[in-house]
Amino acid sequence: MFKAITFDFWDTLVHDESDEPKRAAQGLAPKVETRRTRFVEEISAHHPECPRAQIDAAYDAANDWARRRWKEDHVTPSVAQRLAEGYRHLALPPTPGFVALVETFEFMEVDIPPNWVAGVDEALGALAKDYRLGIISDTIITPGRGLMRLLRESGLLRHFTPEGLIFSDEAGNSKPSPNVFALACQGLAVAPEALIHVGDREVNDIEGPKALGMGAILYTGAKDRGGPTVADAVCRQMANLPSIVAGLK
Repeated sequence: MFKAITFDFWDTLVHDESDEPKRAAQGLAPKVETRRTRFVEEISAHHPECPRAQIDAAYDAANDWARRRWKEDHVTPSVAQRLAEGYRHLALPPTPGFVALVETFEFMEVDIPPNWVAGVDEALGALAKDYRLGIISDTIITPGRGLMRLLRESGLLRHFTPEGLIFSDEAGNSKPSPNVFALACQGLAVAPEALIHVGDREVNDIEGPKALGMGAILYTGAKDRGGPTVADAVCRQMANLPSIVAGLK
């Protein structure tokens, strides 16, 4: 019998990239462009001898390194580690504004937040009456403390068991590493077979937990990635999730 439910964050609880229209309405450039510009500006301000092309190449190399670590090693380097890799490619020590640069990256999606999926508060409230709820989220740019701030400011944090909030930058691994699912089970005080995970990515959110004997629900309400699934169920609207979970008992 299921006793706990964990959720992916991006494209499950919130619509990823839904902050971009808000940025555009404020006359701000897209995040990907803004991050690159901030990196280039910080390096150029203290090392005007560095050609723009060389700085761009270092930034691209740092992003490629972080992407490989995420995809191949199931680890999400912190923003500080990612940017430090860019500095390493330039053979430069951290500049005076390095800490501020890191914070700019980390809280860009917090200062202008994404949109929560429709019906999420009601669904979580209904589920929290019968299950312990947690989150298992990869933190590619926004760190766990940033996601906590989004949850707190939205009022949704009240639905979750604090010990069941697992963020990859704090856990040391990212999905589908067994470690993050084991940490969630430990925090929620349940055996793997008593936990259901809900998420939008087949490998990370469905195959990962299923390999450990957990239940898994594919959520397609924010982004339908298509393709076959081995999920126990598919949820297309968050409002339907409580009844879908009840049907899996």
